[in-house]
Amino acid sequence: MEIRLRRSEYILVAYFAYTSLLAVILPIGAPIPLVTVGINALVLGALCLLAAVHGQTKGPLLGGLRGFFPLPLVLLAYREMGWFAQPMVSHRLEESWITWDRIALPVLHPAIEILGPVIPSLLEIAYSLATPTPMIALAILATLKREDRLDAFWFSFLLGAFTSYAMFPYFPSEPPRTVFPLDNVPSFNTVFRQFNFDMLAGHGIHTSVFPSAHVSAEFGAAIGLWRALPERRWLWGTFLVIACLITTATVYGRYHYLVDALAGLGVSAVTFMISRRVRL
Repeated sequence: MEIRLRRSEYILVAYFAYTSLLAVILPIGAPIPLVTVGINALVLGALCLLAAVHGQTKGPLLGGLRGFFPLPLVLLAYREMGWFAQPMVSHRLEESWITWDRIALPVLHPAIEILGPVIPSLLEIAYSLATPTPMIALAILATLKREDRLDAFWFSFLLGAFTSYAMFPYFPSEPPRTVFPLDNVPSFNTVFRQFNFDMLAGHGIHTSVFPSAHVSAEFGAAIGLWRALPERRWLWGTFLVIACLITTATVYGRYHYLVDALAGLGVSAVTFMISRRVRL
C-alpha cells in the first residue's frame, strides 16, 4: 500500500524519530530508552498504517480519525520530554535569566495591577486555556465542517509546539516560581492562579522552561487557524489575542522567565515564516 503523509504528519514523524534518538543518546536510566523507542515505533507505525488505509479507503470515519490523530500525540510528546529530565546540579541558567525579569517586572507589575485583581485574573484564565487550545480549534473546524483544513492547522501548531519541546534537553532549568519563589511575586493570588498552580503541580515536567512552549504553541494555534480559515478573521484574531495574553501571563505569573517568552516568540516567528511558504 502506498503511504502518502500530510505535511503535519511529517512533523510527527520527524519529532518522534528525534526523541527516539535522544532517548538512546542521553544519559537516562533504563527502562526509559526502551520504553520511549517502543512507544514511538508504535505511534509511527499506527500513523503510517492509518495514512495507507485512508489513502485506499476514503471515508468520513477514517478521515476524522486521521484528522484528530495528532491530538493525543501532543500530550505524549510533552510527557516524553519529562522523561528526559536530568538532576539539577545548579541553577546557572536561571540565575542569568532572572536578571532581565528584575528589570522588566517592576515596570510590568503596576501596569497589570492597575485595576486590582481584574487583569491578573484575566491573564490566569488565558493561561489555563493553553492546554485545551488544540481541542477548541478542532471543535471549531468540525463545527464549520472544515475537516479538510485540519492539516493546515496541525502543521503550524505542531511546528510551534514541537520546536520548543525539542530544545528542552539542551537548556535544563526550572521555572522562577520554584527557583525564586519570593522574587517579583504577583500581588494577587486569585483562585484562577491557584487552579493553574495545582494543574502544574500534577502535570508539569521538570526538563526545561526554555523556550516557552506555552508561547510558541499558542501562536502556532493562531497561525494554524489563520492558515485554515483565513476568511474568519475574528476566529484566528481571537486566538492571537489569547496568545498575547498567555505570553504576558507566563512572565507576570512567574511560570517562565522573560527570556523564555522571547525565545517562544522567536519560535513563533519561524513558525509563521515557514507556514507562509508551505503550501497546505
